Amino acid sequence: MFNLRWSVLALCMVLPLQAQEIDWDKVNSNTILNLMTRQNMEMNASYSNIIQIGNDNNAELSLNNKTTITVRQLGDYNALYFINSFADKETKAAIITQGSNNIIDVTGSNSISDGIQINVKGDNRTIFMRNY
Repeated sequence: MFNLRWSVLALCMVLPLQAQEIDWDKVNSNTILNLMTRQNMEMNASYSNIIQIGNDNNAELSLNNKTTITVRQLGDYNALYFINSFADKETKAAIITQGSNNIIDVTGSNSISDGIQINVKGDNRTIFMRNY
């Protein structure tokens, strides 16, 4: 786990960040994912950034070409279903799951869900979100 933490920290240091906005004394293995998520949400380009650490995690994404999404699944047997491919709107989302046996199912996107950050901590949680 020690090497993983340093790898994630090194990855974060490579990303273009403004030094004035980061209190480096508060960056550690617990805060690095939120820092990366915040930085990724501020970028203007559309992209998908997915990190899964654990066993038997699943992420099924059906995205339009204007979607920016950051996904972190830490734990085992987590599932994410994110579908917004039928909408033409620009969408930004960040989803972090820490725990095991969690399911997050998001369908659609609208002005309310744009910029959403979903943080799930714990085991055996289910979130269904429908945006029409």
